[in-house]
Amino acid sequence: MEDNSLMHTVRVGIIGCGTVGTGTAKLLIENREIIRKKTDLNLELVKVADIDWKREREFNIPENLRTTNYKEVIEEADIVVELVGGKTFAKQVILEALEKGKCVVTANKHLLAEDGIEIFEKARERNLFIGFEASVGGGIPVIKALREGLVGNRVLNILGILNGTTNYILTRMFEENLDFETALKEAKKKGYAEANPSLDIDGWDAAHKIAILAMLAYGNYIDFKDVYVEGIRNVDKLDVELGKELGYTLKLLAIAKKVDSEIEIRVHPTFIHSEEALAKVSGVYNAVMIEGDFVGKTMFYGQGAGSHPTASAVVSDIVDAGKFLLCKSKLNLPVNWETETLKVRKNFYSRYYLRFDVPDKPGVLAKIANVLADYNISIASVLQKEMVCKIAGRENETIVPLVILTHKAFEKDIQNSLREISRLPVVVDKPVLIRVEEEAY
Repeated sequence: MEDNSLMHTVRVGIIGCGTVGTGTAKLLIENREIIRKKTDLNLELVKVADIDWKREREFNIPENLRTTNYKEVIEEADIVVELVGGKTFAKQVILEALEKGKCVVTANKHLLAEDGIEIFEKARERNLFIGFEASVGGGIPVIKALREGLVGNRVLNILGILNGTTNYILTRMFEENLDFETALKEAKKKGYAEANPSLDIDGWDAAHKIAILAMLAYGNYIDFKDVYVEGIRNVDKLDVELGKELGYTLKLLAIAKKVDSEIEIRVHPTFIHSEEALAKVSGVYNAVMIEGDFVGKTMFYGQGAGSHPTASAVVSDIVDAGKFLLCKSKLNLPVNWETETLKVRKNFYSRYYLRFDVPDKPGVLAKIANVLADYNISIASVLQKEMVCKIAGRENETIVPLVILTHKAFEKDIQNSLREISRLPVVVDKPVLIRVEEEAY
């Protein structure tokens, strides 16, 4: 007969029963015994709050657990799980729960990236646990890796494919030579993109996630307004094709790098060498590459969204919160950040892919190269292929794409040079700039 004397009952309540909330409730109910055997914690789901109990769900929440009043959850639970999303109401729920002395688990990347300082300071003030594993990477345990597994390392850089929608779109553009709009329509049809996908395709979802990872990695708060964000809406399939010719794969990459006392933190379309592990992450999958000074490179890969993978991460935090309640030790708090905000470096130092649409005649490259030289930008290679030329009606000239790959240069110099080059009579359209992430340079 099993000895239950060491079992500890912890009451759990969920606020928000959408896709993730439903998956979390299902996991807590169906795998309760598995969790109990592994942890000696009896996680009892006591209440689930949602404003609409008529909509169909993948799992039927028992009637006795349902409520439309979120305050009932806060009153009855030891651990409050916030899964409503958004900022205003979610922030109210979390702060109210913390004020009542309840531990909190959330998947709310938007709220934590932009208003995390207030929430984490409240948790520290009340000596309460707040878990947020599910806010980045769905079921990938990347936050726990930074907090625990890599805690002895100085984090040199983080490179992440953190949004499944954009990764699916770019994968289809790369593999099938689709244009952006066609690939987006396909993503919507398959359910990989929302009806309004702007948070994904404009880069904001990935930006929220890299901000959270950077704060964990470097131990300071980051002003989200300092994160550079550029989405994939303007990606041309011609550049995807030309990049492939050069041996690169285009990804929406989230980057955090420590540079002396500053960090670079940015999200933008990026060419990665096609042999790199991150370049091979396709479809809706996510991956995060973290490099530490002692551990070297580590990579975390898996499903970055969805009901079950995200619920798995939520329940991992619930277990940690339950363990925290047993000892109430400050050592178990998930963050111990300095309140000073990290200084963000805006003048990136990177390689660049530059495309210019120009007449196919002698002297054009020299004019462009002269301007780049004036700004100390060194050319690594040049590509001009007639097979991908574009014909335009400008005095019956053949207009072709001229691609220049640079060595590492400063963002400010690149931008200033492009403004000058765009005014040259030989340049037809606005130049295209895509950053290149490559260690060899």
